[in-house]
Amino acid sequence: MRPDILNPLFRDVTSLAGVGPKVGEAIGRLLGTEEGAGLPRVVDLLFHLPTGIVDRRNQPGVARSPEGAIVTLELRIDRHVPPPSGNRKQPYRVFATDESGEIALVFFHAETTFLERMMPVGAIRYVSGRVEWFNGRPQMVHPDHVVDREAFEKLPMVEPVYPMTAGLARKTLARAVQGALEAVPVLGEWMDAPLLAQRRWPAFKAALEAAHAPSAETDLLPESPHLSRLAYDEILASQLALALTRANLRRASGLERRGDGRMRAAISAALPFSLTGSQQQAIAEIESDLAAPDRMLRLLQGDVGSGKTLVALMAAAIVVEAGSQAALMAPTELLARQHAKTLAPLAAAAGIRLSVLTGREKGRERQAILDALADGSLDLVVGTHAVFQAGVAFRDLGLAIVDEQHRFGVHQRLALAGKGSATDILVMTATPIPRTLVLAAFGDMDVSRLTEKPAGRRPIETRTIPLERLDEVVGRIGSAIAAGAKAYWVCPLVEESEEVDAAAAAARFAELRSALGPMVGLVHGRMKAAEKDAAMLAFQRGETRLLVATTVIEVGVDVPDATIMVIEHAERFGLAQLHQLRGRVGRGSGASTCLLLYRGPLGETAHDRLAIMRETEDGFRIAEEDLRLRGEGDLLGTKQSGVPGFRIASFEKHGALFEIARQDARMIVERDPGLESERGRALRLLLYLFGRDAAIRLLRAG
Repeated sequence: MRPDILNPLFRDVTSLAGVGPKVGEAIGRLLGTEEGAGLPRVVDLLFHLPTGIVDRRNQPGVARSPEGAIVTLELRIDRHVPPPSGNRKQPYRVFATDESGEIALVFFHAETTFLERMMPVGAIRYVSGRVEWFNGRPQMVHPDHVVDREAFEKLPMVEPVYPMTAGLARKTLARAVQGALEAVPVLGEWMDAPLLAQRRWPAFKAALEAAHAPSAETDLLPESPHLSRLAYDEILASQLALALTRANLRRASGLERRGDGRMRAAISAALPFSLTGSQQQAIAEIESDLAAPDRMLRLLQGDVGSGKTLVALMAAAIVVEAGSQAALMAPTELLARQHAKTLAPLAAAAGIRLSVLTGREKGRERQAILDALADGSLDLVVGTHAVFQAGVAFRDLGLAIVDEQHRFGVHQRLALAGKGSATDILVMTATPIPRTLVLAAFGDMDVSRLTEKPAGRRPIETRTIPLERLDEVVGRIGSAIAAGAKAYWVCPLVEESEEVDAAAAAARFAELRSALGPMVGLVHGRMKAAEKDAAMLAFQRGETRLLVATTVIEVGVDVPDATIMVIEHAERFGLAQLHQLRGRVGRGSGASTCLLLYRGPLGETAHDRLAIMRETEDGFRIAEEDLRLRGEGDLLGTKQSGVPGFRIASFEKHGALFEIARQDARMIVERDPGLESERGRALRLLLYLFGRDAAIRLLRAG
């Protein structure tokens, strides 16, 4: 049950004075309230913060008003110029002056009698709004305020400017926000006292009041004391929820899994190369986790081609040596089958019994795999989400390995772990994620990083080429494949539509095939799984040597002798995606090249992106640059990625606060796991305020 003290904040916004159902709906649109969620609540309005100010102290006079600035002018009304009769497209203009010059006040679809009454000729009026210079003359379209001296003296000199939506008046929103602030009760302090003193942050209610009443531009800076305080509150709520989730997972565990090393030794002996230092360290960290009585929850981050799959097999080997089973789950059937193909000879050398389970296995074949999982005669299953569907039972699932985490939500992660008792979880991602994002999205996980490429991998030469030189590129690719090379040609992201992307790829395929002949193949996301597999197989075998593709090849395709990657309209792709695509080549011992074809002129961000791709192959540096160029909004893909959405906190501006909050949250859960202390009870309020109250149910469940 939510504590009664918070009830005033969890009412519908229509409980506020001046907010009826229609205004409530408009506020819902403004705040992005999800359909079916009902009207927004008072607490949602509190976290809708201003992004600017109207400073009525800024009174420069007409002639000195800068383009685009919001100013206040003391004007004498000179004349009204209505539009020609019958022409509603022309605006109504009112010309007014001060001692420095003349300005036009412009109104569209205006009511003549209303404007004449509001601005009689000869009267003095105070006018606030944004100045535009048009053909060398100043004008103000639809001023925010037009008032006489008496009314002007009652107006606040500084007023916050909020993001707005159609159908909602500024004054109405401001009044509603004021009502929301008045509803905030005095709450117990959930902040760590030494941190609060050190940072000199205000109390929660005072911080909210300051955020909604900026008196200068500096009050809008993310690092201002009141906004830093609110950002930390939001981050702490998120980190505490993750820490409670993790503690709950671990409470449900308690199995120590120690292998004898014989299978790992057999795998090492079968490898044609030795493990890198960071692979050895990651395996040691996993071994230590598995041997502990707590449940493992570890994120394995490795750049494209850093050898994550091998680390995963070693982790599975430890669990199988200890007498349990392991499951490796991939986001696509293509990738699941590729993992199985890579792992099969090594698993066989170690005596690990491995099978594949995707939606394609049917009838007797599928039943045989299910029976083997249930009776324990199968040690390792590699598959898609089919692995955690109802009807799949394990004799003893000790380890769940999830590849490409950001394609799986937290719920699937828990569903897979639920297939066994005390199942340990290892999550792998080839998307290099900046440290602050790791903390935000995976704060409940320990992290291992693979930072080296396996021995024998050669650097990839990356070049940028304008699309005007397309014919020259096609000619060079033709010569290269005639000499035995293999190449990918990735078609542009047209829009968020597989259908349109597939059409673009099909068109480019037709052109390249007519230029280069039958050695050109095609693969895209609209093809059936069997067609995709056949196209990939033909490319792997060398029956085709140039594979035209959409970004369907981005994740996990492994053709070691492919040495050329062409990315068309590279300026349309994000940095992380360009890096992933480039990583499809340079996987063997041959020298590799990546050609980034672009259509100029490039914007600043696109230019920086392509420059970074030329400079470095370090995925972690690229991820940090991506965060800098794009902001955090889209870095981990869609909203379904499980990344918590922050309304006040910013990964860029408040990055340092994530580590502090993570450590604070861990300490809280260790010292006060039930949140029963005075600070613990205040922290429960914090979880409710920021919508992380699902974690409170875990306290009860535990």
